[in-house]
Amino acid sequence: MTNPRTDSAPGPSSRRRRAANWAKDVVRRREFLTDVLQIVKATVAGTAAWWISLTVLGSSMPFLAPWTALLTVHATVHRSLSRGVQTTAASTIGVALSFVIGYYLGVHLWTFALALVVGLAASRLSWIREEGVAIATTAIFVLSSGFDEQAPLLDERILQVGVGVGTGIVVNLLVLPPLRDRQAGRYIDSINRRIGGVLISMADDLSDSWGIERADAWFAESDSIRDELRSAWAIVRFARESRRMNPRRQGGLLGVRRRRRSNSAADRASSEEILDRADEGVSHLRSLIRTLREAAGFEEAWDARFRDRWVGIVDQAGRAIADPDAEVEPLHDALTSLSTEMAEDGHLDADLWPIYGSLLTSLRHIVVIVDDVTSARQAREADS
Repeated sequence: MTNPRTDSAPGPSSRRRRAANWAKDVVRRREFLTDVLQIVKATVAGTAAWWISLTVLGSSMPFLAPWTALLTVHATVHRSLSRGVQTTAASTIGVALSFVIGYYLGVHLWTFALALVVGLAASRLSWIREEGVAIATTAIFVLSSGFDEQAPLLDERILQVGVGVGTGIVVNLLVLPPLRDRQAGRYIDSINRRIGGVLISMADDLSDSWGIERADAWFAESDSIRDELRSAWAIVRFARESRRMNPRRQGGLLGVRRRRRSNSAADRASSEEILDRADEGVSHLRSLIRTLREAAGFEEAWDARFRDRWVGIVDQAGRAIADPDAEVEPLHDALTSLSTEMAEDGHLDADLWPIYGSLLTSLRHIVVIVDDVTSARQAREADS
C-alpha cells in the first residue's frame, strides 16, 4: 500500500532542482548584477584609495581616503559627482572642526560631544544635507584616533579626503556605470502584458457569465498593477539619472549613434509618457471593472449582439496591449461600428443604455492607449 504523504512529498533531487532554478533566476536579474557590480566598484575604490594614501602619500593612518571613497561610489555617475562634492565639503568641514576643537579645547568627553552637536547641526545645511552626516563622522575619526599625533596633519587629512572622493568618482566612471533604460523597458512591457492579461481574462469570463467575485479578482489584479507602476516610475527616474554624465551613453562613435537614435525616438515617445499612458489605462480599466461589477446582477438582460461583439473587442484589445506585435483587427473601426449599430437599433432596453455607454467609453479610451503603447514600444525599441 502506497503512502500518499510520501508519494506527494518532493524528493531531494526535486528540491535541489527548484533551488538551482531559483538561484539561476536571481543571478539573471539585472538588479542582482547591479548590486554585485556596486559591491565590486566600492571594494575597488576603497582599496585603491587606501593604497594611494598608504603608498603615495605615505600616511601612517590612511583611514579617511578609503572611507570617503566608499561614500562616493553611488549607483550613477551623476550621483557620484554631485554627492562627491558634498562628501568633500562635509569631510573637510569635519576635519577642520575636529582640529579647531581639539587644538583649542582639547579632547575630552564634553568636547567630543560638542564636536558631534556642531557637526550634526551643520549637516542640516541644505547644500550638503545628503552627505552632511560626514561632518560628524569625520570628527569622530579624527578625535578618537589620537589627536595629539593628528594635530600636525591637517593638510594631509584634507588631501586624503580629496583622494578618496576622486578615486570613487574615477572608479564609477570607468567600471561599467549603469544604464537602466532596458530595466525600465522591462517594467513597462510587464505592465502592458498584465493589463492585456486582465482584458483577455475578462473577455473569457464575459463570454459566459460572471459574478461579483470575478470583478473583485480583476480589481485585485489592477491594484497589483498599480503597485508595479510605482516601482516602474522609480526605475524610470533612476534611468533618467543614470544617463547623465555617463560615458557609456556619451562616449565614442557608438555613443553618437545612440544619441541620434535616442533623439529621434525621444521626439516620438519617452518612458515617462508611456507610463503616463499606462497609468491612464489602469484607471480606465478600473472604471470598466466597476461598471461590470455593478451590472453583474442583471447581465442576462444584455443584448446578445452587443455582448458578443463588445466582448470580442475587449479580447482583441487585451491581446494588442499584451503583445503589440500581434495581428488584430482595427479596434477603432470595430467600436465605431458597434456604437452606430446599437444607436440605430430601436429595440434595445433603454435601462441598459447607461451601462452600454459606459462600457463603450471606457473601452474606447483603452483602445486609444493600445495604439499609443504600440507606437511607443516601437520608438523605444528603435532606441535600444
